[in-house]
Amino acid sequence: MKHKLNLPLGRNTKYKDQYDNNLLVGIPRKFVRDSLGIHGDLPFKGVDIWNCYEVSWLNLKGKPCVRIMQFSVPAESECIVESKSLKLYLNSLNATVFDSEATLVKTIKQDLRHIVKAPIALDIHKLDSISPSGLTNFEGINIDDLDVNITDYGVNLELLVNSEHTEDVKETICSNLLKSNCLVTSQPDWASVQIKYQGQKINHESLLKYLISFRNHNEFHEQCVEHIFRDIMQQCKPKALTVYAKYTRRGGIDINPFRTNLNMNKVTLDKSRDVRQ
Repeated sequence: MKHKLNLPLGRNTKYKDQYDNNLLVGIPRKFVRDSLGIHGDLPFKGVDIWNCYEVSWLNLKGKPCVRIMQFSVPAESECIVESKSLKLYLNSLNATVFDSEATLVKTIKQDLRHIVKAPIALDIHKLDSISPSGLTNFEGINIDDLDVNITDYGVNLELLVNSEHTEDVKETICSNLLKSNCLVTSQPDWASVQIKYQGQKINHESLLKYLISFRNHNEFHEQCVEHIFRDIMQQCKPKALTVYAKYTRRGGIDINPFRTNLNMNKVTLDKSRDVRQ
């Protein structure tokens, strides 16, 4: 898909140090879903979890405050946040005075909600409230050590096949070998991915080859996860499917898209940071 949007990503920009919510840019999800043939009712539910490590502002005495911020955007929102615009926006808070932390949170939440055109959840945390020992790996069968020959480095859904095992299984599979490129800048995006499903057993070698075939592919984080979800549903036809990716940090921000066809009220969402985050 050729990039057609006028975005700050990939352009030289001036950093503002005073609050400016006009820096935020939204990207219509329709833009990225049209290329996947996803129209009308979504085949999944989900959320995009953003972790922001460069949040700072000034208190009433001019003293800097720093926090880690996490916010979640529902998959059904009209827009996603353009990542560089978020970085520019957060930077505009650096020399801005807020009368309280609560005012800061209210302001950011209101601005992000306006951009994505949907309710969001948002929390900020003091650095000493987060334990560095809380880093985790995805649970599940890690398929990275399978001895496979790789020839495709552009997405190939035909690599996905089920095994000859015909009885339904429940499996959780994970890999640290998901890598794609930014749709706009072609910079590499690295991620760990977890796939939970119920249905005919998916051939593990074929799944690993398929995930590696994203290696030279250009898409946004959210789009990659929806792409994987669509292809597995189309090729392997599981009864239940969840795809969750945790991307490494760029510009002080990491993005973690989660998509499932299960009831979100019955899903336990692990928001812990991956070892590479």
